[in-house]
Amino acid sequence: MIIAVFPGQGSQTPGFLEPWLDIDGVRPRLEQFSQWAEVDLIEAGTDADADTIRDTRIAQPLIVAASVLSWELFAQRVSTPVDGVAGHSVGEFAALAAAGVIDAETALRLVGIRGRAMADAASLADTGMSAVIGGDQAIVEERLAALELTPANFNGGGQIVAAGAAAALAALSAEPAAGTRVIPLSVAGAFHTHYMAPAVDTLRSAIAAVTPSDPGLQLWTNRDGSRVGSGAEALSLVVDQVASPVRWDACMQSFAAAGVTGLIEFAPGGTLVGLAKRALRGVPSVAVKSPEDLTSAAELVATASAQGEAE
Repeated sequence: MIIAVFPGQGSQTPGFLEPWLDIDGVRPRLEQFSQWAEVDLIEAGTDADADTIRDTRIAQPLIVAASVLSWELFAQRVSTPVDGVAGHSVGEFAALAAAGVIDAETALRLVGIRGRAMADAASLADTGMSAVIGGDQAIVEERLAALELTPANFNGGGQIVAAGAAAALAALSAEPAAGTRVIPLSVAGAFHTHYMAPAVDTLRSAIAAVTPSDPGLQLWTNRDGSRVGSGAEALSLVVDQVASPVRWDACMQSFAAAGVTGLIEFAPGGTLVGLAKRALRGVPSVAVKSPEDLTSAAELVATASAQGEAE
């Protein structure tokens, strides 16, 4: 079983779209994406600096556009599709497009709305997020509770992302839980917490006008790692997820239970493959960081298909 995964906010880096523009048809496709998301994605992905693409209004459409674009190019190369998909946080919109729940236009329009709404919510208070690496989970959660921080992402592999007031995050860095190290993240707010409640209502109103299809591939949700069989349910879940924790650890546990034999992380790849190397040890993986990586991704699918036929 090959599973395609799509990264979330923080995976973007300055200039990462540059090599993709050398491929025929990519520039006009990104121009389309830009119109739908209401963001100049070509500028953001080539010339913009790290601070600019940290802006939630830009970061979220930029990441989803890269994921959808690399998925579309990959799909042109393979005759046998992957078996399932999942996305981390905003990456769930790319996963919905890959699974056929919504089309690319709808994904980019919705993620543009989501990014603007979450940026507006983040502007109401001085908040942020920090990754907490290592330590005992119960002790980490106890320390976060003492600081009134929320465990917003359970990423597996010994990583929890804390979210909340900037002052509390500074206190966590100054006095981390025993056996942990704290890494501030390049995001502009306390996502997946109660601070994002205003954005939930905005996104729910936008999604009310969307008519989804049921997933054409196996689709896992960040809510609890379970599979989602209904397009309507999938859309409802991504609305609630804006202000709810991301359970990527549960998603990876579900991948293991389903018998995952390979993982492909689409652009801007790297983060989720890194987590999988710790939580899904021995499972072959490909991080699509550049167009050249699409060849490795297609080879992984071809190898899995040949092994399946041999069995």
